[in-house]
Amino acid sequence: MAALRSGRGYPIWLAAGIVYASFVAQARAQTAAEAPAAPSPGPVAGATYTIDPTHTFVLYEIGHYGTSTNRGRFSTRDGSVRVAADGASARIDITMDIASVHTGVDALNRHLLSKDFLDVARWPVARFVAERAAITHGRITTAVGTLELRGAMRPLTLVAKRFNCYRSPMLDRQICGGDFAAKIRRSDFGITWGLDVGFEDEVELLIQVEAIVAQPR
Repeated sequence: MAALRSGRGYPIWLAAGIVYASFVAQARAQTAAEAPAAPSPGPVAGATYTIDPTHTFVLYEIGHYGTSTNRGRFSTRDGSVRVAADGASARIDITMDIASVHTGVDALNRHLLSKDFLDVARWPVARFVAERAAITHGRITTAVGTLELRGAMRPLTLVAKRFNCYRSPMLDRQICGGDFAAKIRRSDFGITWGLDVGFEDEVELLIQVEAIVAQPR
């Protein structure tokens, strides 16, 4: 007797198996998504972490005529964190997508991209490199390095406002990250437009970073 068939021509038992497998996969994905993140010790000595661009941004604040504060953010393209073999420091290298600047105001976005400010046509990316970021009690506390922006390189120190590591239930891998703060003077990078009409020179930076440990070979 011919096997009973589903509407798509599959044997009923095979169609049922496909539906069941799909249900199990969805259930597992849902369970992983809803599972709490497991606590994890600090960065693994000797490990390399890859920056997660979906959770890594640079936010900035600059005073406007001594009244309100203008805010915006940049996305990141890529980057890495390489922890030293002794676990006491790390090398950080992050590339930022300057063309992604977003303030919530289209006209201001366009002005920031122009020669008056970021001159993105010539300098589409910025880069921060810290050769030795200090790790104390399993946490990155400071990152002393160099910021390259608009063709100029200046020293920059990032101070951790918060830092933590956890094991992602979805990736089953360790993720480390935090919020880091710093201040720069935009005139140090050749950005001087508006200094004489109320746009302040000092810019506050808040860098939100998360990085995923590389899979062991």
